[in-house]
Amino acid sequence: MVRNWGGHRAAPHFFLLCVSVAYNLPMHEVILYTRQGCHLCDVVKHTLQQLESAANFRWQLIDIDTDPVLQQRFNEEVPVVFINGRKAFKYRMEPQQFLRALAGRTPPVAPPLG
Repeated sequence: MVRNWGGHRAAPHFFLLCVSVAYNLPMHEVILYTRQGCHLCDVVKHTLQQLESAANFRWQLIDIDTDPVLQQRFNEEVPVVFINGRKAFKYRMEPQQFLRALAGRTPPVAPPLG
Protein backbone atom coordinates (compact mmCIF):
# COMPACT_ATOMS: atom_id res chain seq x y z
CA MET A 1 0.00 0.00 0.00
CA VAL A 2 1.38 3.40 -0.96
CA ARG A 3 0.03 6.61 0.53
CA ASN A 4 0.73 10.28 0.30
CA TRP A 5 2.66 11.29 3.45
CA GLY A 6 3.15 15.05 3.63
CA GLY A 7 3.17 15.48 -0.13
CA HIS A 8 5.43 12.46 -0.69
CA ARG A 9 4.34 9.07 -1.93
CA ALA A 10 5.69 6.48 0.50
CA ALA A 11 4.71 3.21 2.03
CA PRO A 12 3.50 3.61 5.64
CA HIS A 13 6.15 1.18 6.94
CA PHE A 14 8.88 3.39 5.44
CA PHE A 15 7.37 6.38 7.24
CA LEU A 16 7.39 4.48 10.54
CA LEU A 17 11.01 3.46 10.01
CA CYS A 18 12.00 7.09 9.41
CA VAL A 19 10.14 8.18 12.55
CA SER A 20 11.83 5.42 14.59
CA VAL A 21 15.29 6.48 13.44
CA ALA A 22 14.60 10.21 13.83
CA TYR A 23 13.30 9.87 17.38
CA ASN A 24 15.70 7.10 18.48
CA LEU A 25 12.87 4.66 19.13
CA PRO A 26 13.92 1.12 20.02
CA MET A 27 14.27 -1.34 17.16
CA HIS A 28 13.61 -5.06 17.27
CA GLU A 29 16.74 -7.21 17.39
CA VAL A 30 16.62 -10.15 14.96
CA ILE A 31 19.20 -12.92 14.77
CA LEU A 32 19.33 -15.46 11.95
CA TYR A 33 21.29 -18.59 12.86
CA THR A 34 22.49 -20.21 9.65
CA ARG A 35 25.24 -22.26 8.01
CA GLN A 36 27.01 -22.46 4.67
CA GLY A 37 25.25 -24.48 1.97
CA CYS A 38 21.80 -24.23 3.59
CA HIS A 39 19.22 -23.37 0.94
CA LEU A 40 16.45 -22.63 3.46
CA CYS A 41 18.87 -20.30 5.27
CA ASP A 42 19.42 -18.39 2.03
CA VAL A 43 15.66 -18.04 1.54
CA VAL A 44 15.14 -16.64 5.06
CA LYS A 45 18.15 -14.32 4.65
CA HIS A 46 16.66 -12.99 1.40
CA THR A 47 13.32 -12.42 3.14
CA LEU A 48 14.99 -10.42 5.93
CA GLN A 49 16.92 -8.36 3.36
CA GLN A 50 13.65 -7.53 1.59
CA LEU A 51 11.87 -6.58 4.82
CA GLU A 52 14.62 -4.62 6.59
CA SER A 53 13.53 -1.34 5.01
CA ALA A 54 9.87 -2.11 5.64
CA ALA A 55 9.85 -2.75 9.38
CA ASN A 56 11.44 -1.54 12.60
CA PHE A 57 14.21 -4.10 13.08
CA ARG A 58 17.92 -4.65 12.66
CA TRP A 59 19.33 -8.09 12.10
CA GLN A 60 22.49 -10.08 12.15
CA LEU A 61 23.50 -13.38 10.65
CA ILE A 62 25.41 -15.92 12.74
CA ASP A 63 27.00 -19.03 11.23
CA ILE A 64 26.47 -21.81 13.77
CA ASP A 65 29.46 -23.76 12.46
CA THR A 66 31.83 -21.09 13.85
CA ASP A 67 30.84 -21.94 17.44
CA PRO A 68 30.65 -25.52 18.78
CA VAL A 69 27.98 -24.56 21.33
CA LEU A 70 25.74 -23.04 18.65
CA GLN A 71 26.42 -25.97 16.35
CA GLN A 72 25.29 -28.42 19.01
CA ARG A 73 22.23 -26.31 19.90
CA PHE A 74 20.96 -25.60 16.37
CA ASN A 75 22.54 -28.32 14.21
CA GLU A 76 19.25 -29.84 13.08
CA GLU A 77 17.15 -26.65 13.17
CA VAL A 78 18.73 -24.10 10.82
CA PRO A 79 17.64 -21.63 9.78
CA VAL A 80 16.50 -20.32 13.16
CA VAL A 81 15.22 -16.78 13.68
CA PHE A 82 15.18 -15.10 17.07
CA ILE A 83 13.30 -11.86 17.69
CA ASN A 84 14.40 -9.91 20.78
CA GLY A 85 16.08 -12.97 22.26
CA ARG A 86 13.19 -15.41 21.74
CA LYS A 87 12.94 -18.11 19.11
CA ALA A 88 10.32 -17.11 16.54
CA PHE A 89 10.90 -19.36 13.50
CA LYS A 90 12.83 -22.37 12.34
CA TYR A 91 13.19 -23.90 8.86
CA ARG A 92 10.80 -21.50 7.09
CA MET A 93 9.54 -17.95 7.50
CA GLU A 94 7.00 -16.14 5.35
CA PRO A 95 7.22 -12.33 5.17
CA GLN A 96 3.73 -11.74 6.59
CA GLN A 97 4.39 -14.19 9.45
CA PHE A 98 7.57 -12.31 10.30
CA LEU A 99 5.82 -8.92 10.28
CA ARG A 100 3.05 -10.28 12.52
CA ALA A 101 5.63 -11.70 14.91
CA LEU A 102 7.40 -8.32 15.06
CA ALA A 103 4.11 -6.56 15.75
CA GLY A 104 3.44 -8.93 18.63
CA ARG A 105 6.79 -8.35 20.37
CA THR A 106 7.98 -5.37 22.38
CA PRO A 107 11.30 -3.98 21.15
CA PRO A 108 14.13 -3.66 23.68
CA VAL A 109 14.41 -0.40 25.57
CA ALA A 110 16.39 2.28 23.72
CA PRO A 111 19.50 3.61 25.48
CA PRO A 112 19.11 7.09 26.97
CA LEU A 113 20.17 10.01 24.80
CA GLY A 114 23.16 12.06 25.79
